[in-house]
Amino acid sequence: MSANDFFQAKVEGKRLSMVTCYDYTFARLLANSSVDAILVGDSAAMVMHGHDSTIAASIDLMRLHTVAVVRGAGSKFVVADMPFLTARRGMGAALDAAAEVMTAGAGAVKVEGVDGHEDVIQRLVQSGIPVMGHLGLQPQSVNAYGGFRVQGRHDDSAREIVRRATALQSLGAFAVVLECIPACLAAEVTGSLRIPTIGIGAGSGCDGQILVLQDLLGMNPDFHPKFARPFLDGAQTILDAIGRFDVAVKDGSFPSAAESYS
Repeated sequence: MSANDFFQAKVEGKRLSMVTCYDYTFARLLANSSVDAILVGDSAAMVMHGHDSTIAASIDLMRLHTVAVVRGAGSKFVVADMPFLTARRGMGAALDAAAEVMTAGAGAVKVEGVDGHEDVIQRLVQSGIPVMGHLGLQPQSVNAYGGFRVQGRHDDSAREIVRRATALQSLGAFAVVLECIPACLAAEVTGSLRIPTIGIGAGSGCDGQILVLQDLLGMNPDFHPKFARPFLDGAQTILDAIGRFDVAVKDGSFPSAAESYS
C-alpha cells in the first residue's frame, strides 16, 4: 500500500480500512491483518499517556511511537500525525517536524486543517512527502471549539468544510480524514473529491473508515463515543485473563513443572 494506492482505491470504488496504533506489539498484529494502513495518531497523548487532549503530543513523542509502530508494521503503509502547531511555526520548523516522523519510517504525514498553512502543505507535497488532510473536528483545536464537538452542522460551517476539502485536494493531499461531521455532509464531500475520504464519526458515505485500535477492541469501558463500535469486549477479556493468572499464582498451579527450568 502507498499513497498512490489510495487514489486507485477511490477510482475502483474500494473501501479503505485504517487503524490508529501506537506500539510495536499491536503493530505486529496489524501487520498480519487485512487492514490497509496504520495511523500513528497524536491521540497517543491521550490513549497511551493519559492526557485530556492531543495538544500534549510533541514531535519527540510522535517520533518515539512512529519508530515503534514501523518496527512492527511490516509492509503496512504508516501515516504519522504532525502534532500541535508544527505546521504553524514557519516553513523550516514544519519541514523539520515532518522529517522527524518520515525518517522514523512513516510513509506519509497527516496535517490538521488547511487555512493559514496552505504553503506548508504544498511544500511538503513538493518535497516528496505524501500529506493526508484532516477536517471536521480537529482535536488540536479542541480549545477553540470549547470541547470535542460535532462540526459542520450549520450551513456556513458545512460550506467551509467543503471548501477546505477542495483546497486540500488542490494542494496535493492524497486523502482527507473527516472527523465528527454529519453523515450527509461527509457524503457530499466524498462525492465532490477525486481523493478518498476516511471517516471517523462521519457516517458510511466516506471512502474508508478509521478507528483507534483500543476503541475497536473495547479496551476502555468508560469511553463510549457514538462513532466507535467495539468489535471485542477487550477490557473484560483482559481482566478475565489477569484474574486467572492471579488465581493460578495463589493456588500454586503456576508455574507448573513444564514451565520451570531443571
